[in-house]
Amino acid sequence: QVQLVESGGGLAQAGGSLRLSCVVSGRAFSIYAMGWFRQPPGKEREFVSAISWSGGSTNYADSVKGRFTISRDDAKNTVYLQMNSLKAEDTAVYYCGTDRSPWGATVKYDYAYWGQGTQVTVSS
Repeated sequence: QVQLVESGGGLAQAGGSLRLSCVVSGRAFSIYAMGWFRQPPGKEREFVSAISWSGGSTNYADSVKGRFTISRDDAKNTVYLQMNSLKAEDTAVYYCGTDRSPWGATVKYDYAYWGQGTQVTVSS
């Protein structure tokens, strides 16, 4: 059974930083792309960032480009999201997901498994 467990969320001030982690178990981690999505209050889940199976290709939503960095550690079956220069509009529940492909999709329907989410709240 595939399990994804996110951690690292919490309360941060605007301009601050948080680092999210997502540990994957139950499948071959290194051959699949991974992604981060978020769901702000009252809105649909939206793409944040994705990383290819090799880590050589990354994608970012325009709203986080230059502020967030995605990375992966295959030895630890873990994907990270470093979030800097946080803004109030980054407040959301953040989810990691396993892409069905090796490339790093930006559409949520391309993701097979999801974690339970971790809350990020940014105060202005």
